[in-house]
Amino acid sequence: MPRSVNSVASRARRKKVMKQAKGYFGRRKNVWTVAKNAVEKAMLYAYRDRRNKKRTFRSLWITRINAGARIHGMSYSQFMGKVKSNGIELNRKVLADLAMNHPDAFKAIVERVK
Repeated sequence: MPRSVNSVASRARRKKVMKQAKGYFGRRKNVWTVAKNAVEKAMLYAYRDRRNKKRTFRSLWITRINAGARIHGMSYSQFMGKVKSNGIELNRKVLADLAMNHPDAFKAIVERVK
C-alpha cells in the first residue's frame, strides 16, 4: 500500500502561515521557514503584550491621577486612600479621564475627599 501524505492539509497549513506573514519585510514574507519563525515570534509577542497592555494603561492612569491630585495639593497615595475611605466607587480609568478631560469634576471629587 502506498504511503499517504496529506498534501492538501500541509499546503493549507503553509498557506495560512504565509497569509499571516503578509506585509513582512524581505524573506520573512515569502520563504516558508523564515516566515514560519517570524509568525511564531509575532504570535508570542501578541500574547505577551495583550497582558502588558493592561499594566501599561494602569500605570498611565496612575500618572494622570497623580498629576491631577498634585495640582490640588495631594499626593496620589493620599488621594486614593481618601477616595476608598469615603466610599467613592470610581476606578482609576474613570478618575484619570476626569483628571485629564474634566478638571472641574475632578476638583469636586478632591474637595469632597479632603
